[in-house]
Amino acid sequence: MTPPRPQAPRAGSATAVRPASPPAPHVPRSTLLRLIAGVWARIEDRDQRSGNSSYYLILGSTIALTAVGLLMVLSSSAVEAIAEEGSSYALFLKQGMFGVAGLALMFILSRLPVRTIKLLAWPAVGVAVLLLIAIFTPLGYEVNGNRSWLRLGGLTAQPSEAAKFALCLWMPLILARKGPLLRQVRHALIPVLPVAGMIIVLVVLQHDLGTSLLLTLIVIATLFFAGVPKRLFLVAGVLAAAGAVVMALGSGNRMCRITGWLGDGQCVGINDQANAGLGALASGGWWGLGLGQSRQKWFYIPEAHNDFIFSIIGEELGLVGTIVVLCLFGILAIAILRVIMRHTDPFVRITSGAILTWILGQAFVNIAMVTGLLPVIGVPLPFISYGGSSLLVVLCGIGVVLSFARARPTPRRGTGGASRVSLLTGRDGRFEPDLAGPSGRGRG
Repeated sequence: MTPPRPQAPRAGSATAVRPASPPAPHVPRSTLLRLIAGVWARIEDRDQRSGNSSYYLILGSTIALTAVGLLMVLSSSAVEAIAEEGSSYALFLKQGMFGVAGLALMFILSRLPVRTIKLLAWPAVGVAVLLLIAIFTPLGYEVNGNRSWLRLGGLTAQPSEAAKFALCLWMPLILARKGPLLRQVRHALIPVLPVAGMIIVLVVLQHDLGTSLLLTLIVIATLFFAGVPKRLFLVAGVLAAAGAVVMALGSGNRMCRITGWLGDGQCVGINDQANAGLGALASGGWWGLGLGQSRQKWFYIPEAHNDFIFSIIGEELGLVGTIVVLCLFGILAIAILRVIMRHTDPFVRITSGAILTWILGQAFVNIAMVTGLLPVIGVPLPFISYGGSSLLVVLCGIGVVLSFARARPTPRRGTGGASRVSLLTGRDGRFEPDLAGPSGRGRG
């Protein structure tokens, strides 16, 4: 006999099986933990309720930092420029020229699709290596003990700045293509480590300790964002620390800076710049002495418009001015972090993380150096310190992130529904650049 077929329960009956509801999200019980969780959710912006705010936050904070930088370069360099160039506007006009060129390149890069940016990775690293090698030809020259400058006609440039941008493009391209193979040590390190190591060695041979440490930080951060096994970071940290110690011991000037920072006063005159920078911050108080009213820029701080421009900001604009600058860097960091959390393409995520580490890491080192938390190692403040090549390359990096902010991300696996997928992605599931610009719907 055929067994009886079980009858399905009728709708509304007591035996009807209801669909299982999704588990409720875990909510921290502590009020402080709830507050932290809420702030972090706003920062991540996974549901994209903020529309296209990330694009405009990156653009707005970048333009604001560049404007502050040009203003402070004009104020801090006026005395030295009129003494050496005959015009108090000489250095400001040079910086402004590079600023306009950088903003133009930033806009061009922001309109490029992601696949075109990937094509720029190999040419960028090739040009960077050639420029670093050109330092050791008659085109290169030495400034303050560092042979890290090129003179091309009437223009000067620092190729190590281009090397930062090149590594932030080339390393993510290689690591993203390897994918799951990165769990194997040989795939995680080759060919990324030999090329990056060659670039760092070329910078070390130029006696530029600060830039070589920043390049090492960019390499480590890029490997971290790519998901390389964590045991490699311990080895990398030990090697980086050993290299820094060797470079410090090989230079009496660097050793005097470090020992002076630790409180040893035997090296007379080495740390006068750092002490004058702290004096400038202290004399600024809450509201500062007023724009253009700095006293330390009258040759008490040599080249105040370069590495120690943050101390002039504190002297002229006070604690409030320094906090505004820190808030602008914080806004830029949150906006880039949103771009990282929004996308699933490994190249976009790794590149954005590398650029974030580059800009925020350099800003942290410079501000820590000025405030006495680190010894003086000669690292400029991004967007603000005088230096045309530095400003130009940093704006190019921001242009790449703006391109990612405009791109439509691929859907996350296991997330919801055809409507969300059709809104955010194209038919083939890959990135499609929004050529009409941010529209405010589902954009980062």
